[in-house]
Amino acid sequence: MCKDCGCSITEHTHEHQHEHLHSNPQLNDTKTIEVITKILDKNDHEAKHNREHFEKYNVLAINLMSSPGSGKTSVLEQLALMNEFRFGVIEGDLETNRDADRLKAKGVPAYQIQTGSACHLDAFMVHEALHKIPLQDLDVCFIENVGNLVCPASYDVGAHLNIVLVSVPEGDDKIEKYPVMFRQADLVLITKTDLLPYFDFDVKRAKETARRLKPNVDILEVSTKDNESLKKLANWIKFKMEMR
Repeated sequence: MCKDCGCSITEHTHEHQHEHLHSNPQLNDTKTIEVITKILDKNDHEAKHNREHFEKYNVLAINLMSSPGSGKTSVLEQLALMNEFRFGVIEGDLETNRDADRLKAKGVPAYQIQTGSACHLDAFMVHEALHKIPLQDLDVCFIENVGNLVCPASYDVGAHLNIVLVSVPEGDDKIEKYPVMFRQADLVLITKTDLLPYFDFDVKRAKETARRLKPNVDILEVSTKDNESLKKLANWIKFKMEMR
């Protein structure tokens, strides 16, 4: 478990059975579990408050999660160029403003959160950022989480939907290796598909694994070099906007 969160937990602590033994000895300690429960309870309360902010302005909030380098920011840059809907971005990284600066250069309202040592965004960080984003002018607010396939899955940030990306260079085994994250997904986005000829990535196996973890999950294949694939993503988001 890292110093910032209960990232080794695979079940909500409210339902935690203390007689179940974890390989991590810290998670067999009742006091540790009580502390983590309190942290998650406070976070969940703030996440609910964040959703109220989004709903006040009729903004669809989407949490983007993935490992580093999967293409989250690049996909957002291309969506900005397509101009299918108005969106802003709350960026999360340990250091630098680079991703926010990239999006601002495309005319996207963006606010960078530098988490320092924290391996994920939490609802409190996102709440502070909400006051820096012009929600009244947006249709969608993306929350680009810290690149990490573990910790962000445990923290509700107040989004309505979760999109989890897995890129072709990472390998199709990542879905099976990090099931907690992919069980949270409303959409699994297989990115960098233009690289399929150069990597041993089995798209069919990846889809089967994702749907075994979550049978009703949507899956799209995209490449920033293929506007038609990005159009499918934009249409998925617009459909979700209409369904709210």
